Amino acid sequence: MFKKILIANRGEIALRVIRTCREMGIKTVAVYSTADKDSLHVKFADEAVCIGKPASIDSYLNIPHIMAAAEITNADAVHPGYGFLAENAKFSQICADHGIKFIGPTPEMINKMGDKITAKETMIKAGVPVVPGGQGLLESIEQTKELAKVVGYPVILKATAGGGGKGMRVVWEESEIEKAYTTAKIEAAASFKNDGIYMEKFVEEPRHIEIQVAGDQYGNVCHLSERDCSIQRRHQKLVEESPSPFMTPELRQKMGEAAIKAASAINYESVGTIEFLVDKHRNFYFMEMNTRIQVEHCVTEEVVSFDLIKEQIKIAMGERISGKNYEPQMHAIECRINAEDPYNDFRPSPGKITVLHTPGGHGVRVDSHVYAGYVIPPYYDSMIGKLITVAQTREEAIDTMYRALSEYVIEGVKTTIPFHLQLMKNEDFRKGNFTTKFLESFKMK
Repeated sequence: MFKKILIANRGEIALRVIRTCREMGIKTVAVYSTADKDSLHVKFADEAVCIGKPASIDSYLNIPHIMAAAEITNADAVHPGYGFLAENAKFSQICADHGIKFIGPTPEMINKMGDKITAKETMIKAGVPVVPGGQGLLESIEQTKELAKVVGYPVILKATAGGGGKGMRVVWEESEIEKAYTTAKIEAAASFKNDGIYMEKFVEEPRHIEIQVAGDQYGNVCHLSERDCSIQRRHQKLVEESPSPFMTPELRQKMGEAAIKAASAINYESVGTIEFLVDKHRNFYFMEMNTRIQVEHCVTEEVVSFDLIKEQIKIAMGERISGKNYEPQMHAIECRINAEDPYNDFRPSPGKITVLHTPGGHGVRVDSHVYAGYVIPPYYDSMIGKLITVAQTREEAIDTMYRALSEYVIEGVKTTIPFHLQLMKNEDFRKGNFTTKFLESFKMK
C-alpha cells in the first residue's frame, strides 16, 4: 500500500484522484501553480506545494519542481492524471530513478505507443487492423505525392508525435498536397517539437470508438467495453457515451479482442485506452493508444460499476486485475462543460463564476473542481467539469441529461451548456445517426 501519493495535475482529475485515495486510506499531496492557489484540489489534499508560476511550462510541466515537491513531502508514488506529464516517458523514468512509483505504464510502454509510427508497426505485428497507409515518415513533398497516388485520395497527414488534432491535415486531391504537407510539419514542430508526419487513408464517415483496457504486472489484460466519442469539434471530444449506439455484440467482441491484443503486444501495465476508427460498414482500424486515464473514464465506471482510478492505483501497487472482460449493464452519457461560448465559435471564456448550482437526482454525477467565486484561469484547458447521467436505456440517459443540463446554472462566464441542451434534442443524435463530422453541420439556434 502506498502511504502518500502526489498528484501531478490540477482541476477535476486531481480532485477525483484525491477522493479515491481518501477512500483507500492513502494520504495525498496537491501541487499547484500560483493561478490555482484557490482551487479545490489544493483545499482537499492532505498537503499542498506551490510549484511555480501560472504557465504550464513553469509549473505542471516543470519536472524538477514536481520531483522536489515529491521528495520534501516523502511521497512514495505520483499520479499524473491526464494531460501535462501523463504520457511523458522521461517523467516516468525520473520517478523510477528516484524510487517513486509512477502510477501508469513504464517508459518503454509509453514510448512504444507515444510515437504513432512505432505504434502502428507494433499493431501490425500483433495482428490488429490498422488504417491503410505508408510505412515510415514522409521526407519530401514529392514522396508524399507518390504515396498518395498509391494509397488513393482522400488521405490524411498526421504528426507522429501528435494528438488533439494538431499537425493533422486531410487532403482530397493532389493540388492540396504541398500546402497540407508544409502546414502539417510546421504545426507538428510547434506543438510537439517534432515535425515528423506520416500518411494514412482518410476514413470517410467514421465513428470514433475506444476500448477501455487494464493490464497488470503479471501479463493479464482485460477490457471494460467501449465508449463512443464521435461527437467532437476539431478533434476535441465534447460528448462521450457507453455503450455505443453503433455497436453490435459481434463487433464488441471483435474490438475487445483486438484491444487486448494491442495491450498485450507491449505487456501493458495500468489502465489505458485503445482508440479505433470504425467506418460505416463496421470495419475498425487502430488509431492510437492512450497510456493514461482518460477524461471520459467516468462513463465506463458508471456502466460497469468499477472505480478505474482505484484499479490504476492497485495495479501500481502490484495487485492482479480480475482478468474479466466487462459488458455494459447500463447506458451512460458524459457532457464536457467548458468555459466556452458556443454562440461565438466556442471562444474560451475565462473569468469569475458568480453563481453556481449543480444538478442532482437519480442517475446524475458531476465531476468538477469549481465553486461560486472560483476564477477560471486563462492558462489551461477550459473544462469546468463533466456531467454524467446513467439509466437503463440510451433514451432515458438522454432525457436525464437534458433535465440535468436544465438545472445546471453557471453565471459569470459563458459555457457549453446551451450547446449540450440543443444536442440532446437533436433528432439525429437521439437516433444515434452521427459520425465524427456531425458537428460540422450542427448549427446553434
